[in-house]
Amino acid sequence: MKFIIRTFFKTLRLVLGPVMLLRERLSRPVGLVRPPEAQALVDQECRSLALYQFTTCPFCIKVRQEMRRLSLDIERRDAQHDVKNREELGRAGGQVKVPCLKITDASGSSQWLYESGAIISYLQGRFAAV
Repeated sequence: MKFIIRTFFKTLRLVLGPVMLLRERLSRPVGLVRPPEAQALVDQECRSLALYQFTTCPFCIKVRQEMRRLSLDIERRDAQHDVKNREELGRAGGQVKVPCLKITDASGSSQWLYESGAIISYLQGRFAAV
């Protein structure tokens, strides 16, 4: 029975995944336009961030859309297919759950932010006014 359920959901992901990615591509928001100096500052601040994600996760897509809307160049790390990223997420972040935003401060310590709503609120609060 377990095999049948796994096969069903794997097939469902294979069918719906491309549809979700196409929808993401077709509904891309227009990015926020900043003066070049301000965008350079935002790009520099984004170097301390990394988004752990699964490509077809609907909550990850939601966060990526907000990143596009805010014109943020945040590194994306595949936690689904890349074993190294998945292990780091589980070891350092505490759980293998996506989306997860790794926030590294100037001293090198990291904070791990889970939940798409919390990540979007953080990004809006930090970058929408810049």
